Amino acid sequence: MSRPLSVEVSYAPAPGVLKVVELRLPAGSSVADAVSASGLLQLYPEITLDGANRTGVFGKLAKPDDPLDDGDRVEIYRPLLADPKEVRRRRAEEGKAMKKGGGPKPPPDAER
Repeated sequence: MSRPLSVEVSYAPAPGVLKVVELRLPAGSSVADAVSASGLLQLYPEITLDGANRTGVFGKLAKPDDPLDDGDRVEIYRPLLADPKEVRRRRAEEGKAMKKGGGPKPPPDAER
């Protein structure tokens, strides 16, 4: 007989807010099984696994039918507010340089 799995399901409905549910599931359970058993779909009706929200296990994208291992943490991700590729494209069109650090860019002929 297979031992039950201990898994966590986490969802951050807003920045700085995290809801984590610990579960015991039968061996062979999937990501979708864990999300359903967590009760988070009822608590947060904005979660939809058929479109806007993606899921992952320990930060790696996972499909709803992916099997779980004992100790896994299932994560439900919020949809992106802006597509990063689109933001970079718009910045390039506007001529804005992306910079690292936070200070102004030095002139190209400045000594180092």
